Amino acid sequence: MIINAEKIIFASNNMENMQGKHILVGVTGGIAAYKTAYLIRSLVKQGAEVRVVMTEMAKQFITPLTLATLSKNPIAVDFFDPENGQWNSHVSLGIWSDCYVIAPATANSIAKMANGVADNLLLTTYLSAKCPVVVAPAMDLDMYRHEATQKNLQLLRDRGVTIVEAEDGELASGLVGKGRMAEPETIAEAIGDIFKKSPRMEGKTVMVTAGPTYEKMDPVRFIGNYSSGKMGYAICEELAARGAKVILVSGPVKVKARHKNIRVIPVESAHEMYEACVANFPLADAAIMTAAVADYTPATKADQKIKRVGDMTLELKPTEDIAAAMGTMKTAKQLLVGFALETNDEEANAAKKLQKKNLDFIVLNSLNDKGAGFGVDTNKITIFESNGRHTAYELKSKVDVAADIVDKLEEYL
Repeated sequence: MIINAEKIIFASNNMENMQGKHILVGVTGGIAAYKTAYLIRSLVKQGAEVRVVMTEMAKQFITPLTLATLSKNPIAVDFFDPENGQWNSHVSLGIWSDCYVIAPATANSIAKMANGVADNLLLTTYLSAKCPVVVAPAMDLDMYRHEATQKNLQLLRDRGVTIVEAEDGELASGLVGKGRMAEPETIAEAIGDIFKKSPRMEGKTVMVTAGPTYEKMDPVRFIGNYSSGKMGYAICEELAARGAKVILVSGPVKVKARHKNIRVIPVESAHEMYEACVANFPLADAAIMTAAVADYTPATKADQKIKRVGDMTLELKPTEDIAAAMGTMKTAKQLLVGFALETNDEEANAAKKLQKKNLDFIVLNSLNDKGAGFGVDTNKITIFESNGRHTAYELKSKVDVAADIVDKLEEYL
């Protein structure tokens, strides 16, 4: 395979982002390790200080001498050098790093990262790192598409790790399919994108609602929806990465908030979310209402489990309209962003909500668009603004959609 070295050189704006950054490169045992040499060379050329940590198996694919020469720093493999007793502190490496990129990342190392196994220096450093982490998987196609590998990659995504997807092509096994490590320039772009997120929102506080609400019928049953919270949590991570303090009012979800700037207020019902929003919106410069709040709740809630006795009529009453309440509370110095998930008359319904709830802009996504909606890792949105403008975006990962939404918020702020 021929690598075009010219492609690996960043554009001038990315060169500025890389200057003086501390980048830790982790190398695991895969044939794609030779590509990592090109990545390291490029990062150094762009002004980054690069250190490398390798697994013992990685030494079978590329020599420490090669990577030490390119990075201009000694290579760390073991916790200590048995010849002189020099200690390689995983804690110090994690603190030193502005970004930790693991390329190639084998199925074995990905599984260990997802499950907190720390049996080598590379993995203990991952568990200690407080910086953004980038992972570039590389393995044979059957290993890559295996349910266990895909589950482990999703666990890492949910924890805020940037996954640079494997590419299609000829693999070391001779098979052709998805599993080949992304090219060095693609990985470099992912690193550059992380450093583009300068703390432009320092000093700003943003309240975000996320996830579903559960409206209890009795102690064991509830009315709810399929919202995973992934979109709202991605927005929170994006805001925090840009320096904002985030107040996250979250319904019941499985995803976790990772950034230290995110304060989570867990709630269950629409009323609990309403109360949390009323209490915290006055503290915020802006609010983004991504939660899928139940429109109705049972008029009465049984104290004991409702027994099956035949047909049953369930009386419902409306919940508080949280976005509308925030629109009433909003001051001239605050911004309010709404979400509209629609199945029909999408644009008309979004425009109606925008005006009725006193929003500055609203994010529309439709269940009629493939890859958008609940539970998936992608979304396709259109942003409608109160000034009459609207912008449609292509299908993207929810992480990238979050960046688009926060970009629009920054325009207003």
